[in-house]
Amino acid sequence: MTATELTHESLFDQGMARLAELLGPSWQLTPRTDGKNARPGGDALVNVHAEGEDSYGQLLVDVKLAGVSPRTVEEVLLAKLDLLRQLNHYTTLLVITPWLSRQSQKLLRSHGISYLDLMGNVSLRVPRPAIVIHTEGAARAPQDMPRQSPSRTTLAGPKAGRLVRLLTDVRPPYRAGELARASGLSLGYVSRLLDTLEDQLLIRRDGRVITSVDWPDLLRARAEKETLLRKGSYSGLLAPNGIAALIRRIRELPASRLADVAVTGTHAAHTVAPLSAGGQFMLYVSPRVDEDDLADDLGLLPVHENADTLLLTARDPSVLARTRLVGQVPHVALSQTALDCLAGPGRMPAEGEAVIEYMKGHQDHWQISGIHDLPVHPRN
Repeated sequence: MTATELTHESLFDQGMARLAELLGPSWQLTPRTDGKNARPGGDALVNVHAEGEDSYGQLLVDVKLAGVSPRTVEEVLLAKLDLLRQLNHYTTLLVITPWLSRQSQKLLRSHGISYLDLMGNVSLRVPRPAIVIHTEGAARAPQDMPRQSPSRTTLAGPKAGRLVRLLTDVRPPYRAGELARASGLSLGYVSRLLDTLEDQLLIRRDGRVITSVDWPDLLRARAEKETLLRKGSYSGLLAPNGIAALIRRIRELPASRLADVAVTGTHAAHTVAPLSAGGQFMLYVSPRVDEDDLADDLGLLPVHENADTLLLTARDPSVLARTRLVGQVPHVALSQTALDCLAGPGRMPAEGEAVIEYMKGHQDHWQISGIHDLPVHPRN
């Protein structure tokens, strides 16, 4: 059964089956009401009992077919939890849903709300009898997951990446219109994406003014929608004289060519967060540059395997926006470095987290103080 074919009844049944599997055969889950009567917004009480034990726990199961956004946690589930704790301290609130984002999971755990999704993400704490379960599953939503609003703008795609970079790199306050002018995106698109970000609690607004941005979680949420090394988005090459010699060749490029390239990935992360060394050298290249000519200028050789250098095509001009010079070599902005590492393979996500930690401690060094300090982006 796909996510779009789920009903509240089937989601409840699947959730109970997953939970029974995790608890094992010595535990019993007994609904106090028929799970088939679960309805949108409805709850079911489930007793949890272990063989040989006199006491039993109780779950208040809340089935959320369309998922749980951080805003739902804050505005709906916290009120339910508060009422539940006033009535019965020993009943555990458990949310069952097709999939939960990492941000929603984190928020639920911080408030002591248990959850289970069908992608393997589970957190359950029952005080009596004592049960503690925590598993991590898929970090990405299934493509067929039902949405609360089919037209809701998401963090996927180059345009979303451009706005994420702007929200991260520039300190609020600002309005949607100012972001649209600075990014070159349409006001309608910006407004729709801001609505999504507010629902995810990634931004806060006072009226129409954005007053704060949770840029670390915004970068993480954007990275969940991206894959750095997509098929056809890069070419693998070999630097026969080594990476140090390649960097010298980049430094010697004419100024007009330097504006069209920038280092990213592990080597860019290493300059601020030396979590590890080595890894493939990744260089973004503007679409207007002929990659074969650039490879010749840099002395790179095409190979079918064991490439130590990757030339990545910049999908959007924002990728090369606000670059920084490191030893006279352009590197992407720290926000882009973090995004690329978080969306990369192997150890790169850990490097992205290390970059974010550096950014937290040096925010005044990289973040622009106001939206009006940016040049107006050409509209497209």
